[in-house]
Amino acid sequence: MSNLYDVTIIGGGPVGLFTAFYSGLRSLKTKIIDAEPAVGGKIRYFYPEKVIRDIGGIPAIKGHDLVKNLHDQALTFKPTIVCNERITDLKRQTDGTFLLISENGTLHHSKTVIIAAGSGTYEVNKLEASGSEAFASQLHYDIQDLTIFKGKRVVVSGGGNAAIDWAETLDAIASEVHLIYRGENFKGHEERVKELHDSNVFIHVNHEITALQGDSQTLTNCVIHCNKDGNTTKIEADAILVNHGVKVDIGSMQNWGFHFDESGIVVNHEMETSVPGIYACGDICAYPRKMRIIAAGIHEGPIAINSAKNYLDPDAEQVAMVSTHHESFHD
Repeated sequence: MSNLYDVTIIGGGPVGLFTAFYSGLRSLKTKIIDAEPAVGGKIRYFYPEKVIRDIGGIPAIKGHDLVKNLHDQALTFKPTIVCNERITDLKRQTDGTFLLISENGTLHHSKTVIIAAGSGTYEVNKLEASGSEAFASQLHYDIQDLTIFKGKRVVVSGGGNAAIDWAETLDAIASEVHLIYRGENFKGHEERVKELHDSNVFIHVNHEITALQGDSQTLTNCVIHCNKDGNTTKIEADAILVNHGVKVDIGSMQNWGFHFDESGIVVNHEMETSVPGIYACGDICAYPRKMRIIAAGIHEGPIAINSAKNYLDPDAEQVAMVSTHHESFHD
């Protein structure tokens, strides 16, 4: 069967892309399938301008640059990449291979499957405030171009790492930045929270945005409510950036025979799911002391590939040779 792949990776985010590169190191015929119009995962959609700092050897890199680098790297061994296809069913065939069926009816055949689908599909949690619809053009849930905020008065709503990062990034661009958080203690990394308090960002904890106001569809201010004393405050604003998290949906994967816990698909130390021949890595998988950062997923992907390689060929080496020794990188 000419369209039978050794490995099919469901998910083309950073982890899926690096997994495809490592799959090439192991000389496996590889396909990536992603539900979105392009690879890059949540970073491509939500954080292309965000600076990422938690990958070893890369002190700081913008999201879109990281995605480009990972995509270029993934293409080293010429995997097949299919976008705009959501896999809705997965079945083992009588010959032991897997049939993957997409929402539009396309069939994909593979000897093994690696699920690197992040948290699944996602939908942003919208700002629930009076006037949100009237000022939708000044209400942002992601940033594709930082320059549109230059010299503007920006209000950021949220209390996690993303909101903190955006507030600090915009501090150097906007004329004024306010960070609104309904809780008291930020959920971000300790050092980032310390940097936030040392910045020029105006911080409003125990507050939330209740209304957006302006004239002729032009936002001029927002109203924030204090959850402690009930007082309201009006803040001048030209733009609102919302980071209230996302609703995630793993779709039909929960019916594919895997063992799940509250964190995702349960895997063992070999990244094996409860279905032989299917592996998981990145945010979708769960095991004790799991860390949901890109660096961890980039470590897990090669483990899954090595497991798939030994599943297909028990006599194969357990790991790939160091990439610098690979024949593809020799002159």
